[in-house]
Amino acid sequence: IESVVAHEYFHNWTGNRITCRDWFQLCLKEGLTVYRDQEFSSDERSRTVQRIADVRQLKATQFPEDAGPLAHPVRPESYIEINNFYTATVYEKGAELVRMLDCILGPKKFKAGMDLYFERHDGEAATIEDFLACFAAVSGRDLSQFKLWYSQAGTPHLTCTLAYDASAHTLAMTLTQEAGAGRPKGKPVPIPVRLGLIGKDGTDVPLYLSGTHLDEGVVVLDKATATYRFQNVTGRPVASLLRGFSAPVRLKLDNSDGDLAYLAAHDTDLFNRWQSLQEYAMRNLLQIYGSLKAGRRSTRGGPFAQTLKDALSGKELEPAYRAELLRLPSVSDLMREAGDGIDPAAAMRAHKQLMRRVANLLGDDLERLYASARETGPYSPHAPSAGKRALRNTVLTFLSARGSDKDLKRLSGHYFSATNMTDQAHALSLLAHIDTPARTRALAHFHDRWKGDDLVIDIWFAAQAQSSLPGALTAIKELIGHPLFKITTPNKVRALIGTFAMSNPSQFHRPDGAGYAFVAEQVLAIDRFNPQVASRLLSSFRSWRTLEPGRQEKAKASLTGIAKTPRLSRDVHEIVSKILDG
Repeated sequence: IESVVAHEYFHNWTGNRITCRDWFQLCLKEGLTVYRDQEFSSDERSRTVQRIADVRQLKATQFPEDAGPLAHPVRPESYIEINNFYTATVYEKGAELVRMLDCILGPKKFKAGMDLYFERHDGEAATIEDFLACFAAVSGRDLSQFKLWYSQAGTPHLTCTLAYDASAHTLAMTLTQEAGAGRPKGKPVPIPVRLGLIGKDGTDVPLYLSGTHLDEGVVVLDKATATYRFQNVTGRPVASLLRGFSAPVRLKLDNSDGDLAYLAAHDTDLFNRWQSLQEYAMRNLLQIYGSLKAGRRSTRGGPFAQTLKDALSGKELEPAYRAELLRLPSVSDLMREAGDGIDPAAAMRAHKQLMRRVANLLGDDLERLYASARETGPYSPHAPSAGKRALRNTVLTFLSARGSDKDLKRLSGHYFSATNMTDQAHALSLLAHIDTPARTRALAHFHDRWKGDDLVIDIWFAAQAQSSLPGALTAIKELIGHPLFKITTPNKVRALIGTFAMSNPSQFHRPDGAGYAFVAEQVLAIDRFNPQVASRLLSSFRSWRTLEPGRQEKAKASLTGIAKTPRLSRDVHEIVSKILDG
């Protein structure tokens, strides 16, 4: 709520007093304002936790968009229906471009550029060129190459190779950029890489390039490839790249599992400490997934669990950050990284297997953490209390994955003793996946308690929509006829149908194609009166070509059925055509 209010308030300047000359400049309104609300939330709460949340959102929504048939530049060159360009690329990637300017220019020149933009263009309709010209004026830098970020679609791939010379005490770091797979080869863009080198003692090695200290730890790769030679490196370090996620790129750096564990324990950049754990977890998930697809058993997870335990032990870490350390990459994240021929059911099983293994290995530690994060005082929405709730609920997720009677009793108790919506809603979402009388009781209780609140009851719809139980689709079809569900109300559609399509990989991707057929049917029904909502639902099919052949065929059949329907809106026609042709 705080973030949304801030976003709309900030539009007073970025969108209203300074507006867009035309719709092609939409990122100047939305992307810039997303950056501003992200910075506001960082100041109000935790900068690291906010950055993690922003990057999770970017990778979950914008990276797949950039890699699929719906890819478009931050400033599109053409469109059929402008409503289809209120996208993650315009919003989230648009915000990242502003953040890169801050990283390249430094905070003082960036602020001067923003001040000049407000002063120069108040009361005007501006363009991207007007915006960049203000930063060029205060910094003296030529930003013509930076403008390519606005015109080239796709997520750049950044590769790093390291060569340490022990006799010369130098480290050669070679960075190479190229277009993402399946994207047209564009011109090199300037990529700010904030970096650090972690020595054997766990501290940052001073960064010297050509005898000059790199004060901000940032190099800008503005060509296809470049090599940076760091001097006075007295031992082979572990590299920490893209600190704070300094650029929206996919990084390939062949760190070993041991390197990732070392960074998770010692990296002075807390974002990258989290990122190292995420990468380590993803390696485990991919290995387990590959084994399951091949019909083999995997025992991966032990060393990762120990690394996670060590990372969590830092007493100085705030609860909200420790909660982020505990969150595994999602099933959708795993599917995105798994390549082609994806089996969503195997991805779901791999995720459950790693979560259960970690929970079993760290059970005693997690139970102590769950107990210590309990709050006994009055409810507070402020950051410290919110962080404790986040940590306790994340621990509850792991403990519930073990599936014992004790764990189920704890989960049920968590729901029925909850004194706030955060705790109650989280427990309800976990119970929705478990076929138990406690699930039935909790769903009935939540419905009866909140049926008079039109917004809160959407949590009840969403919990059932994301359930992985075999009968979930049947239950969802029945819920469409529920008296509290109105298909003409966008929030209801997002809560039930949208959650199913976007957040229920096992049931949306059913091998019999029933999940695809259901969503396609709803898209056509909604298109008659709300084309914008209908076209957004369609984006759940954007990665259909990466599925295994059986599911791919079923998804294509549903998409083709939509495309052949007479009198489609321009919104749905544009999106379904791109998804099928891409």
